[in-house]
Amino acid sequence: RAMGGDEPAGVVFPTAADGRRSTSAVGSAVVADALRPVDPLGTLDAERDTNWRSGYVVHFRRLVEAGLASRDAAITVARDGLASVHRRMRVVGAGGDEAGLDTLLSAPGRRRFTAVTVPGTGQADDGLSLPYRGDRLRGDALLRRLDTWVGSGVIEPSCADAVAAVAAHPEWLALPGRTIAVLGAGAEVGPLSPLLSWGARVLAVDLPRPAVWERILDTGRRSGGTLLVPIAHQQPGRPEPGSEAGGGSEAGGGSEAITQRAGLDLTSEVPAVADWLATIDGPLVLGNYVYADGAANVRLSAAVDALTVRLQAERDDVALAFLATPTDVFAVPPEAVAQSVQAYATRSRAAKLAGRPLRTLSGGRLLRRAYMPGVEPGINDSLVPQQGPNYALAKRVQRWRATLAREAGTIVSMNVAPPTRTRSVLKNRVLAAAYVGAHRFGVEVFEPATCKVLMAALLVHDLNTGGGPAHAHPWQDEAHAAAHGGLWRIAYAPRSALGLAAALGYSTARR
Repeated sequence: RAMGGDEPAGVVFPTAADGRRSTSAVGSAVVADALRPVDPLGTLDAERDTNWRSGYVVHFRRLVEAGLASRDAAITVARDGLASVHRRMRVVGAGGDEAGLDTLLSAPGRRRFTAVTVPGTGQADDGLSLPYRGDRLRGDALLRRLDTWVGSGVIEPSCADAVAAVAAHPEWLALPGRTIAVLGAGAEVGPLSPLLSWGARVLAVDLPRPAVWERILDTGRRSGGTLLVPIAHQQPGRPEPGSEAGGGSEAGGGSEAITQRAGLDLTSEVPAVADWLATIDGPLVLGNYVYADGAANVRLSAAVDALTVRLQAERDDVALAFLATPTDVFAVPPEAVAQSVQAYATRSRAAKLAGRPLRTLSGGRLLRRAYMPGVEPGINDSLVPQQGPNYALAKRVQRWRATLAREAGTIVSMNVAPPTRTRSVLKNRVLAAAYVGAHRFGVEVFEPATCKVLMAALLVHDLNTGGGPAHAHPWQDEAHAAAHGGLWRIAYAPRSALGLAAALGYSTARR
């Protein structure tokens, strides 16, 4: 939404001295603030970087490295990074007035929402089945596929264990007693359709786009679950026919009426959404699957973080759920390092012969080994510069919130998803080509249908096991049950193989 020409309403970047809202200035300042207590030199480097758009990758890696010093260091990075986001981001009101992000924590909602209930007419699935290359894997076939993935380094063993546990407990799938609020319900790899197919109660939140809601409503009706859809009151304070604040029936309005009036913009409606979600029968799971292009992604991520803080203050039964992107920086366990080191040592003679001149000609940038032997933990740097610093910051905000929430005793489900052929990825020609050629380097790129069921199964596992096992350090929480597609265990540092993977992908596409 825009106010007064191109000025957006809701959460925005602050205005710099030159009058522009600079995303780079905010990105470098947030990273510098997060590093300040634990890595003063890193802070200076971030503040002095004059080309943030390309230089950000070094600093986002440093955020992970600085947090490895201790559990307290990792929590400090997360706390100070989020505090900086809340201190710097701004909110433009309906009248054009501007205030700090934290005003959203107490501001009154300008609209009221009703949860219209759409009951599914189908039968809930009686067990876990995973769509994979034209088949539906269940039972022994599913377990064999998990074992194959573990053996080839595509997923962590703890990921296979978690999915196997869900397969062994089909009664977990419907998440009885819970309501799962899926923010970004139309996301291609979000859990909306798997959860509904398993009989869960799902509250869908997405933008007011009729085409999106037609698809969501169709999914809900055909499922064995229960879908809740947000409808704004036409007049503040007046309930809609056949509905109530906590949830009414679809009978109160036809399908077309729902699709035309469903949805909301999280960047401009945090107070109203928080007030509404506070009324939903609990326990509540707040699932963050939002995405937008460019700078809007940071605005959206900051808005959802403010919503999260406000909702946690209003009710004590909120669990949090996220998907972590594989194209980021993570600390990885020694077993992953060992498999990568072994892969590098045993690569083919042809690969060794080709690698030497490529490394020389590229100044060491191409086909570098991923880890030195024996490092513990290893640092996997799979950041893709083409995705840009705004994407990296938006995803890091989610990781920081997960870290702080776990520390506070909240149930958190945040798992690393595999590289996936989503529409947003395929829009980037370099990344799309790299995904086509990635298998040459031991990386498996997933189809969206496989990814979303796999990740929804991990969510079910986490919610049924109190957030999974407790670990000594936040990096171990992030690494647990990761489905990274092989990026953590291949022979080469992922970015050093990306260009060649893209070139091979272009060649394959032309043929």
